[in-house]
Amino acid sequence: MPNHVCNGATLTCSFGLAPSQLAVLPVNRMMTSSQPAATIMDYKPMVNILPFGACTSLANPAVAAATSAAFGVLTPQPCIPFTAAPWVPGAATVLLGNQPSLDNVSTLNCVWGGIIQVAASGQFKELIP
Repeated sequence: MPNHVCNGATLTCSFGLAPSQLAVLPVNRMMTSSQPAATIMDYKPMVNILPFGACTSLANPAVAAATSAAFGVLTPQPCIPFTAAPWVPGAATVLLGNQPSLDNVSTLNCVWGGIIQVAASGQFKELIP
């Protein structure tokens, strides 16, 4: 069952060498687990989508140049995410600020070829003994 995603969710990229966190600005004024809830429009690079350590995609010009300079040996470079379109598909039945909310089964494409996924939604339940 899909979970709604909020600020602080853990993200992974198929070409990234480290996980990242989703940054959600509190513009929709909807909170979940005491954090701003995410929508499919929270996809902006370096605002919502933070770097994944280093990038290994040869479609990334920095990686391609460094690999070429190393005579074809793959040389990862710092990850600067390049996301140009919203998350898909989102949770169309739950709207936040007239936008579908983001759930943990949605994905985001990076122009450098990576697929960004939600590894942990950022929501945590507290168990009271």
